[in-house]
Amino acid sequence: MTPSGTIILVQREDPWSKDAQALLDELSAMLAVFSGDSGQSRFCLQDVCSARGAFLVARNEQGIALGCGAFRRFDYGVAEVKRLYSRPDTCGVGTALLAQLEAEAAAVGYHKFLLETRAVNRKAIAFYERNGFQATSPYGIYVHQPDARCFEKAIIVPAEQRRMDQC
Repeated sequence: MTPSGTIILVQREDPWSKDAQALLDELSAMLAVFSGDSGQSRFCLQDVCSARGAFLVARNEQGIALGCGAFRRFDYGVAEVKRLYSRPDTCGVGTALLAQLEAEAAAVGYHKFLLETRAVNRKAIAFYERNGFQATSPYGIYVHQPDARCFEKAIIVPAEQRRMDQC
């Protein structure tokens, strides 16, 4: 539920579905206008469809798609957050997506998230910092990109999952 009382359902969905493609297209268009780069060249849908990846869509009670997010394997215990997006004027959607991404990542054995955003995207940087991400050194393809801002966050495994893992 969002701060405004709206119920948000976040679940895995087919990234090739009509709603998913509409969300991804909106994100790409916004990024292109905002930063001059849609980000599409650094994202492959197949990466998030693996056993250790996920693509999620957030919907309201009426079933309207409000946002999306994904993660893919970066390294054995590390996942990279990709294509996190919520439509304008949707409060709490990004946080709900991020929480579910974290739960899904923990369930398949990841212990850390990495992500990258552009330095000009101050709103995204503030969002990630509010949600427990800390600045880290550029990684992977972002090492030589001066406008890249990279973040990391330890994935907290829920207590009930830790108990199940100890059996």
